[in-house]
Amino acid sequence: MSEKLVNISEIFGENVFDDATMQERLPKKVYKDLKKMIEEGKELDLATADVIAHEMKEWAIEKGATHYTHWFQPLTGTTAEKHDSFISAPMENGKVLMSFSGKELIKGEPDASSFPSGGLRATFEARGYTAWDCTSPAFVRKDAAGATLCIPTAFCSYTGEALDQKTPLLRSMEAISEQSLRLIRLFGNTTARKVTPSVGAEQEYFLVDAKKFHERKDLIYTGRTLFGAMPPKGQELDDHYFGTIRQRIASFMKDVNEELWKMGVTAKTQHNEVAPAQHELAPIYAKANVAVDHNQIVMQTLKRIASEHGMKCLLHEKPFAGVNGSGKHNNWSLTTDEGKNLLDPGKTPHENIQFLLVLTCILKAVDEHAALLRESAADPGNDHRLGANEAPPAIISVFLGEQLEDVLEQLVTTGEATHSLNTGKLQTGVRTLPDLAKDTSDRNRTSPFAFTGNKFEFRMVGSRDSVAASNIVLNTIVADAFAGACDILEQADDFPKAVHDLIKQYATEHYRIVFNGNGYSDEWVEEAARRGLPNIRSMVDAIPALVDEGTVELFEKYHVFTRAELVSRAEIKYENYAKAINIEARTMIDMASKQFIPAVIKYTKTLADTVNAVREAGADPSVQAALLGEISSLLAETKRALDVLVKVADTAAGMDEGEAQARYYHEEVFPAMEALRAPVDRLEMIVDKEAWPMPSYGDLLFEV
Repeated sequence: MSEKLVNISEIFGENVFDDATMQERLPKKVYKDLKKMIEEGKELDLATADVIAHEMKEWAIEKGATHYTHWFQPLTGTTAEKHDSFISAPMENGKVLMSFSGKELIKGEPDASSFPSGGLRATFEARGYTAWDCTSPAFVRKDAAGATLCIPTAFCSYTGEALDQKTPLLRSMEAISEQSLRLIRLFGNTTARKVTPSVGAEQEYFLVDAKKFHERKDLIYTGRTLFGAMPPKGQELDDHYFGTIRQRIASFMKDVNEELWKMGVTAKTQHNEVAPAQHELAPIYAKANVAVDHNQIVMQTLKRIASEHGMKCLLHEKPFAGVNGSGKHNNWSLTTDEGKNLLDPGKTPHENIQFLLVLTCILKAVDEHAALLRESAADPGNDHRLGANEAPPAIISVFLGEQLEDVLEQLVTTGEATHSLNTGKLQTGVRTLPDLAKDTSDRNRTSPFAFTGNKFEFRMVGSRDSVAASNIVLNTIVADAFAGACDILEQADDFPKAVHDLIKQYATEHYRIVFNGNGYSDEWVEEAARRGLPNIRSMVDAIPALVDEGTVELFEKYHVFTRAELVSRAEIKYENYAKAINIEARTMIDMASKQFIPAVIKYTKTLADTVNAVREAGADPSVQAALLGEISSLLAETKRALDVLVKVADTAAGMDEGEAQARYYHEEVFPAMEALRAPVDRLEMIVDKEAWPMPSYGDLLFEV
């Protein structure tokens, strides 16, 4: 039987209460009031909310929904939800009413006591509120629980502090819009009413067989392999990258795409990534808060569909040593409500004064707040990835490409930009192939913050992390740079001269952040140090940027974070790091004690019996004896390393939570983990595969 063909245009957004659905189902006045509220940021009155809630409920029930949930993003790195059915009070005839009020739509009250708060809330202070983010459409999610109406919301405490990712993101979007409008007003745009950061979050991930996954405690508990020797073949042939997608994976991708399309996620690109069993999905751009919501939907959908296909989706930044880890490229730009991209240089960027001001303001923002931007991508898993030959280095720099770098050099050296390099044609040397128009620059995959034609690509974000944190920082630091420029230019008597001088000043003062070369090279590390650029290699070293006085002043100025909210987030991050490394250390101890050491002891007994049997037979047992000696030596090394890890892990666990504990885990526990892994991985290479207690890297990476 032939499979039914999918028409994307018919299914796209069918499970989303989007603008078209609202326009169709809501009374004209209600729809108009809602749109005005969204555009102008005004409060929604309860009577209007009641009408919207009723129509949303009716639409959701038609989709099979029995429950609704306020879908929010606490500081756990994932989403949270509490489900309530539409059932209201029973009637006299034994039936029940199905209702959903405007009050229930606008506000929820989940228990806030057990979510991370970094000291903002005591355990006994349980009340928290979720508030409907009407700028991100509600959707119906269908899974094993049936159909559930999911309402994107912000999450704050009883005393008003943000306990989530959404609230500060929305605040930062207001800040960048306000300051961007000030800037474009200087250049004569009097009609735009809003400037919105647009984001496209590419998502990398691994797929492994579910049965093999469940045979490894490290994958179950931590999401990454804590032990594992490299197989004879890894990614060195580059044959997996963009290769033909295997049928099992293709079937999975098809189902993922269809589910995402139904929920309004513009899944567009899919391909094999560099490492074996690694893949990527990329959407089209959306408003920053919608893009953040969509990326959470993407991650949840990848995991759910993988399970349905007998696989497990690994979102950890470094699930396998020796092959590439996974990141999430955050493509960021600024667009007016009239469709104008402020990061579009045009064909002659040297003449595009507004673009040059925007560009140099961004250079200023990234240079002055490099440590804060680095912190926004800090994660225990990312410590394994950043700086390796697979991801951007831990040093923040900006790639502009040949054309824009040339324009900046003209400004810095001569004070005038008189020309832009032509892109020209790419000649293939084959007469039957057309000459291709070249882009304005090559790409640089080693750059953490790269200009790619009409946007910046921040490539540091970890694959399992929300992109909210990075966009909060980007929005706020650029808003501040715009504000500083506007403060100067709004007072200028001679605007053309003032803007020219300011562009030159910013280009000159912050040219050190521009680097188009190889970010993987040792020479760049030395050069970056000479330039005074920070090289923050670990999450623990990155966290202090959150509570730096300059950071506090910046975020409070634009009402994105309060001091208390920043201090709480720093505490949460220290605690999360310590807990993550503690779980990994305890998992290694458990695996070494209960699996590896017993399995190797059993194998050495078999090998010893073999040595004796060969000797008794009058043959030469030297090979077997040498192997037995080598294994016994590694076994002893494993036990010594295990004892050290147990000791330092116990010491760390007994410390008070906070920066000192997190640093101890980083400086003492993590090296002890690496010391335990080394002899175990060497043992895996020489112990009989049948005696090894779990699937190998080869089993996981090549048998999907």
